Amino acid sequence: MNECIMCKGNLVDRYTNFVADVDNCIIIVKGVPSQVCSQCGEVSYSHEVALQLEKIVNKLKNAMTEIAFVHYNDVAA
Repeated sequence: MNECIMCKGNLVDRYTNFVADVDNCIIIVKGVPSQVCSQCGEVSYSHEVALQLEKIVNKLKNAMTEIAFVHYNDVAA
């Protein structure tokens, strides 16, 4: 994917933070490999990264905390 689906701008590989609000827990995944539009800032993920984020969220959504911070590389094994 080389072109933004929102504005057709160029996508640049970067690391971003992913935030999910699931039930009573906020999950923040830091350092996620992403493609970010250099024009509008829209963030997108590869299919593999999106699947891994889903696994991370499912694993942490039942955590006994209101906020969970994890680093993508620490749980993406």
